[in-house]
Amino acid sequence: MSVDLRQVVQSTELTGVPSFIRGKVRDVYDLEFHLLLVATDRLSAFDSVLPTGIPDKGRVLNQLSAFWFKRIQPFCPSHYITTDLDEIRVALRPYTRDVPEALLEGRSMLANKARAFPVECVVRGYLEGSAWKEYRQNGSVCGIELPAGLVQGSKLPEPIFTPSTKAHTGHDENITQEQMYGLLDREHADRVIELSLQVYRFAHDYALQRGLIIADTKFEFGLFQDQVVMIDECLTPDSSRFWDADLYRPGGSQVSYDKQYVRDYLDGSGWNHEPPAPALPEEVVRQTSAKYRELFTRITTTDLE
Repeated sequence: MSVDLRQVVQSTELTGVPSFIRGKVRDVYDLEFHLLLVATDRLSAFDSVLPTGIPDKGRVLNQLSAFWFKRIQPFCPSHYITTDLDEIRVALRPYTRDVPEALLEGRSMLANKARAFPVECVVRGYLEGSAWKEYRQNGSVCGIELPAGLVQGSKLPEPIFTPSTKAHTGHDENITQEQMYGLLDREHADRVIELSLQVYRFAHDYALQRGLIIADTKFEFGLFQDQVVMIDECLTPDSSRFWDADLYRPGGSQVSYDKQYVRDYLDGSGWNHEPPAPALPEEVVRQTSAKYRELFTRITTTDLE
């Protein structure tokens, strides 16, 4: 099956609407007291944006984030307001009457404007990625000592919180919790840790009932009306590792429904992880798009809109 790259949204431009920030994946617009987040089909790997987009990727990220934001709301507030296009159209009315509905449908989210904290909040329930690499070197991850004898993909005794710096360009860097206290007010930092672990445990149990393991995930938080809230995205295949629970075997790489497929291809291509990133072949694009859509359906038990 060929991939129709004409359907890929690599960037957006909303005439008359002020830009807030253009991230690696999302184009964010400033609506004074609110933000409009538009999830494009751009894909970043190893902190570089690839020149090849992934069909339907932005719609998966946007709709899956909305799914999770609504489910965690009782115990973890977020910036989420709505993904309803009619409500978004009303919010855009002071800026433009020319709303590109076909572009925004399914990939846009109206959110409260929070003040973002300068850290990435990573929760790991299994040993993989940079955590596996660090563990092999010194038996710990971000200053947290782990039991001896763990292998790649091992389930940890308890989920651990391992923060990192947040880089809009370049590479994020793992830091210790103590270093995070130097970047955030201690009360806010403790709340971020509490919420991160709480959301991970909730989502891990939920996903496991659907035959999926959430190995690790990355959250972002900010302050809105003096309350710590989750921002950006939530438990997507961009921000998390999702493994097939039935095929889970510690001791090596796992069958995944996330960006790992692209990372593995890039590692095999000989790319040194420094910009510019190489283009992806059509088969990798097709497989990645299929994995993202399948994950969405397995988590939500609905089809992508």
